[in-house]
Amino acid sequence: MSRGLFITLEGGDGTGKSTQAELLREWLTAEGRTVVRTREPGGTDVGVEIRELVLHHRGDIDPRAEALLYAADRAHHVATLVRPALERGEVVVQDRYLDSSVAYQGAGRVLDPAEVRSLSEWATGGLLPDLTVLLDLDPGAARSRLDAARTRFDRLEAEASEFHERVRRAFLGLAAAEPDRFLVVDAAQPIDVIAERIRERVAALA
Repeated sequence: MSRGLFITLEGGDGTGKSTQAELLREWLTAEGRTVVRTREPGGTDVGVEIRELVLHHRGDIDPRAEALLYAADRAHHVATLVRPALERGEVVVQDRYLDSSVAYQGAGRVLDPAEVRSLSEWATGGLLPDLTVLLDLDPGAARSRLDAARTRFDRLEAEASEFHERVRRAFLGLAAAEPDRFLVVDAAQPIDVIAERIRERVAALA
């Protein structure tokens, strides 16, 4: 693998995205690749401020305003961090990207998913990942993981179970529509089994 590679990890809260992103970073680094590990929102200084606003603002945020804030973060993130890294031939391993907006603001907030995706495509100049890993887990099981690990829940994590069910269905629908881009992994499996499946798929991108 010598070209730039853009890999995103998606899924509901509590599915293990951060764990798998770190394991993938370690493996790729051992393989000799330069890896940029990042996340949305919050992968840049501007993004940190937007993240605090969209995830921890006290009070409601209009769903369209929420979608626009995520898109603003994404536009700056791609322009200042992701594209430059890809142009240098590096691997970007990213926790969440536009599919999260389609699932959370589209299905979760009941906005038009096509409009939400179009907004992100405009914000990023149409940049899509080479691979999107969807860690799929029953929302009830994911919530149990969060309950065991967190003392503070953000605005999206705190939503009702029906919200998270809609988000899960949306993610699975996105994966079914783009099977060449997505790898769907059962996130209830052992961590090392999940990591091996991801490594196999990434190795095949060479």
